Amino acid sequence: MTLAYDGTRYSGWQKQGNTGNTIQGKLEKVLSAMFGCPIEVQGSGRTDAGVHAAAQVANFRADTKASPAEVCRYLRSYLPQDIGVLAVEEADERFHARLSAKQKTYRYRIWNSDVPNVFERKYLYVCPETLDVAAMRACIPYFLGTHDFRAFCSNPELKKSSVRTIYDMRLEELGQELRLTVTGSGFLYNMVRLMTGTLLQAGRGALRPEELPEILEGGERWRAGPMAPACGLCMMEVRYE
Repeated sequence: MTLAYDGTRYSGWQKQGNTGNTIQGKLEKVLSAMFGCPIEVQGSGRTDAGVHAAAQVANFRADTKASPAEVCRYLRSYLPQDIGVLAVEEADERFHARLSAKQKTYRYRIWNSDVPNVFERKYLYVCPETLDVAAMRACIPYFLGTHDFRAFCSNPELKKSSVRTIYDMRLEELGQELRLTVTGSGFLYNMVRLMTGTLLQAGRGALRPEELPEILEGGERWRAGPMAPACGLCMMEVRYE
């Protein structure tokens, strides 16, 4: 399944025992009702509470004669309006939305103005202060390539490898909007929001781009910038073989 959703009112992608208000939880509830048995959905990434997706990929297994088109129609009929199913197709038996993914692209949008953006306010981080965009861009080369990104992870108990590869990172100026687009092999918990927060610190003059190699090498979370709010982040694309 390829999905789009407005994450504003949800507690993130991953289902939780104390709430049914998650994207995964909503999908599993509708699919389980359709097939008359418990259905488990796997997503390509666990987006945080308040984070959006333009093309999240997910998979599930079901013994059914229903066609992908019928599954798609059912989901569109019973899911809430802020979760949209863009496509459903039959996948190879070995396919796994997260484990099979090769690249993911996220976008973070910053509204760098004190002029209200009424119609897109839920999808932008409003930052009215003057930012040094050149300093923000000067940070980007330090993130590119393969590094240990432990300093850019919110999970202090992380036991798995924190090495990731950033293939592309661009900061565009579109009128009053700054748009950061990042493509990587994968991302740690809150990694994109922490990288964005670090760029913003550079834009405010609170951090020098030349400090980034030492921050990456040190692996200490407190040395990187603060985490940017969830509302500006959107999963844009997941690529497979």
